[in-house]
Amino acid sequence: MVRLSPESYPQIVAVSHQARRDGEFVDAPAAMAPAIRQALESVAGVDRLYSHQARAFELAEAGNNVVVTTSSASGKSLCFNLPVLNRLAADAKARALYLYPTKALTQDQVRKLQGLRLPFVRPGIYDGDTPSDHRPQIRRRSNILLTNPDMLHVGILPNRDAWQDFFFNLKYVVIDEAHTYRGVFGSHMANVMRRLRRVCSLYGSEPQFLLTTATIANPVELAESLTGLDFELVDHDGAPKGERQIVFWNPPLIDEALGIRKSVYSETSALMADLIARRVRTIAFTRTRKGTELVYKYASERLEEIEPTLAGSISPYRGGYTPGQRREIEAGLFDGKLMGVVSTSALELGIDVGGIDAVISATFPGTVASLWQQWGRAGRGAQPSLAVYMGGQDALDQFFMAHPDELLERDVESAIMDYHNEQIFAGHLGAAAFEAPLEPGDERFFGKEMMQVVESLEKQGKLRHRDGKHIWARPEFPAADVHLRSSSADSFTIVVEGTGAILGQVEAERAFVFVHPGAIYLHLGETWQVRRLDLEGRVALVRPILADYYTQPKKETMVEIQERLMMRRAGGVDLCFGKVLATEHVVAYQKKQLTDNQVLEIVELDLPAQSFHTEGLWFALPETLTEAVEPPELLGALHATEHGLIALLPLLAMCDRWDIGGLSTEMHWQTGGPSIFVYDGHPGGIGITRKGFSSFEELVERTVRLITACRCEAGCPSCIQSPKCGNLNEPLSKAGALDILVRMKP
Repeated sequence: MVRLSPESYPQIVAVSHQARRDGEFVDAPAAMAPAIRQALESVAGVDRLYSHQARAFELAEAGNNVVVTTSSASGKSLCFNLPVLNRLAADAKARALYLYPTKALTQDQVRKLQGLRLPFVRPGIYDGDTPSDHRPQIRRRSNILLTNPDMLHVGILPNRDAWQDFFFNLKYVVIDEAHTYRGVFGSHMANVMRRLRRVCSLYGSEPQFLLTTATIANPVELAESLTGLDFELVDHDGAPKGERQIVFWNPPLIDEALGIRKSVYSETSALMADLIARRVRTIAFTRTRKGTELVYKYASERLEEIEPTLAGSISPYRGGYTPGQRREIEAGLFDGKLMGVVSTSALELGIDVGGIDAVISATFPGTVASLWQQWGRAGRGAQPSLAVYMGGQDALDQFFMAHPDELLERDVESAIMDYHNEQIFAGHLGAAAFEAPLEPGDERFFGKEMMQVVESLEKQGKLRHRDGKHIWARPEFPAADVHLRSSSADSFTIVVEGTGAILGQVEAERAFVFVHPGAIYLHLGETWQVRRLDLEGRVALVRPILADYYTQPKKETMVEIQERLMMRRAGGVDLCFGKVLATEHVVAYQKKQLTDNQVLEIVELDLPAQSFHTEGLWFALPETLTEAVEPPELLGALHATEHGLIALLPLLAMCDRWDIGGLSTEMHWQTGGPSIFVYDGHPGGIGITRKGFSSFEELVERTVRLITACRCEAGCPSCIQSPKCGNLNEPLSKAGALDILVRMKP
């Protein structure tokens, strides 16, 4: 195994080792059909199971819903495939539904199922790429249907009459990579699953649910929130693990006073090229398409210099490629033709990519769970591996660079959602009413909150009450207006100028921040400029652009407390949580140089203010916490404190800094003093600040450590500056924030 040392690379700030672990093997359960046992042995070369695979099979065979959370590359697919295949072997009419968040995972699973060569297994992919003339045959013939939540939501459930035989015989629902269903997407998914269970019940079926997830803090809670059912947990990992060296790599400072570091892309590409030149098969993960292409370009150029024979042995891998191109790259990795791949998170999930020796994670991928997923791509089985975490400029990256044990020893985050988010919940109840009239007994699927929302929909004229049931009353197709990646029904469509191609959508409440006129908009790592924002037509027209700058909106924010739901004493303040009304007014934007963040221009905007209801936490600061701060510095101290808390809240909840809003003020009219608000950036709230409320002491303690460890003089992007600050990071007081936070620290 290749090893890296600080003597050879001074950028290395910490090194850790994970010891080799033997696997725990057990004989295949006696209840397993002989045909399956034979296929495992003769085709897959599996004569014994890992202990967790056998345990999952036993629990499923006993009729339980099961959630499996074990490490990457631990064979989780067999945990659900074996019970499903066993049922299909015994029941010729039985059906199973497999749900995947990405098409690549769907393709990978079909290959695994077909590879077993079991004559009674008939998998079929049913998604947006499935030709319409193939769909009826797949509905009739396939006994394992592989699809995604979007197709289930708009293509299958609303057309349940065409799927009667499928729903009548549905025995298993598999949700792979369940940790991806969190936040807004998870809240939608939870409602789709309740609609699925309800439609199944209309046909007399109650399928079992089998879930797999990366290692997260709350797997059972997540599974039960997604489905509304009870689950048995399998979390004892019986798979072998090879030795792993973990390296923390911090790009060198090029301006210590400003906290500016060398590009993470140039550092990643140089290390990747060095590893490949030593015949170390490597995957480098970046967060954007642009980062993927840059690392690939720089690494190729360096290989041309140091080992030209290997310059053609690496490839980028990202969204935007054709399915054939992606399959070719995956095959090249699996069969050893490629020495390296630079990828977005597309390869992070459980696609089998064969024997990789090293993984480089270029910046923190957003969650600890995702980082472990990436590192798990290397050293499959008992093979040794190398994992490198390449720190970026962001505050969270620098927190981990200064405190590596915080990453290595901490528990992974909780996946959070709120399926009763008012806007999301109402949209799905409308879709459910279209599928079959709603009645009070449906509370067993949707909860006791259902009838209150149903009555609201009736007042809006969307539902009509007849004979004790509520019927969809509109001519339109309700599921088409519910977008699974957005919490709001009101959204702007992002359209390419000239071609009419649709890039995506953004919630109306967030549109002025992300797609204001002149904004540089990144979509899957590609750069677009917003040419025009049509407020009436709800369209943002964009064009591709090669820009050496980015844009940062300037906005004025107000927060009104509407209802206090909880309060407790924490950190020397009366900490509150409840419902708030956030009003954001984008008044201008800055153009800032990509290379050094220098301000090139400030452009004024004429846009209306926007308000949305959400959830948040807030607290007023008593004089005992602010007395050490000079009055002229108070607002800067509050502002910096707010930024620090928001920067580290993703450590506790699986979210992004862009999912969180904030306000700091010297005087709030409702609290009567200096106050800080942190709120969910999605209408209705999705549980982020609720988690912050319950873990506030930990959040404060980590924020103190973040700011204290940073070597900058007055604040920088690694501690208190925020890339999303509506006040353009003015004013900020690093010293004042520390004065406040140290006094708040438990």
